[in-house]
Amino acid sequence: MPPAIDVFEAIQTARMLRVLEPDPVPDALIQRILEAAICAPSAGNAQTWRFIAVTDEPQRKRLGDAYRRASVSVREFYAAQGRPAHMSEDEFLRMLRSGIHLHEHMGEAPVIFLPCMRIEPRALPESIPPETQALMRANLVHVAAASVYPAVQNVILACRALGLGTCLTTNHFLVEAEVRAIVGLPDDYRVYAMMPIGWPVGRYGPVRRKPLSEVACRDRFGTPFTSSG
Repeated sequence: MPPAIDVFEAIQTARMLRVLEPDPVPDALIQRILEAAICAPSAGNAQTWRFIAVTDEPQRKRLGDAYRRASVSVREFYAAQGRPAHMSEDEFLRMLRSGIHLHEHMGEAPVIFLPCMRIEPRALPESIPPETQALMRANLVHVAAASVYPAVQNVILACRALGLGTCLTTNHFLVEAEVRAIVGLPDDYRVYAMMPIGWPVGRYGPVRRKPLSEVACRDRFGTPFTSSG
């Protein structure tokens, strides 16, 4: 077990690691990751999530094949986005290569983690204006994400603390019905991510991000955040 690290160190060094060793991850560590996931906030404390840790090899291979087909179908999209200005050409190419590696090798990760959420229509009081009800129903899937992605971040940080690698990917949306069928997930659940987990080949951070002055604002859009001391 690696030594404990400060939460800010974990945040600042938890790179997305897409190239993983095939060696198995002990169940004790998988349980700790699951326990971290369920500590995340949940709207109304309803906890209508399900977290599926897939370790069975045939299951992983089926998920990996579905993910590969989905990813290959949109691979040109990622390449066409071009290099972000804050990245060097070498950094951009490394990112593309690691993404393609994951496209082809998702099924070889020792654990494939699926954070899922049940999407259940809510009974809305008649006192709520009809236009508000329509907006609430239209945005149900997006609102549910607020009770899933905090758990995803907990998983990323737990993996970092345990010396494991992972990343968040959503290409599975293109074949989600197939993914649900592979793991026996009912139709009223959505799969919000597919996360490979394993021992990393690469190394942890530090992560590289744009400066705060470019992405953070004080009080209103366009006013860069600057510290008052």
